[in-house]
Amino acid sequence: VPNLQGPCYVSPVPSGGFVVSEECGDVKVFMSSCKLLCSLSSKYGHQFGNPAGVCVDTDGSILVADEQRRTVHLFPEHGAPICLVSTGLRRPAGMACSSSGHLLVADREENCVKVFKYCVRPP
Repeated sequence: VPNLQGPCYVSPVPSGGFVVSEECGDVKVFMSSCKLLCSLSSKYGHQFGNPAGVCVDTDGSILVADEQRRTVHLFPEHGAPICLVSTGLRRPAGMACSSSGHLLVADREENCVKVFKYCVRPP
């Protein structure tokens, strides 16, 4: 996939595509054919500081850790972005979602993995 601006993290999307974070830039979603589907900052009007870790939950929502802003936002397929984590992170990096609704975030500043429950409805 050419023409990325400092690709950092990548995660598969249930539809067969993938999502890529770009250092100090944007987060882009690609189809399985490697064709650009959308840019999250364009689609949602969201401005990232330094997007880092990305993952996709069982609902198909994209979660993005912003290293500069020390936050994690959820980008649903439809609707506005939701800030899931706004405190407690020093330098979020890689992330993963569990099928039970937990979000695992590697915090490079504190040398640990932090676990958050974000899914309130049963999986």
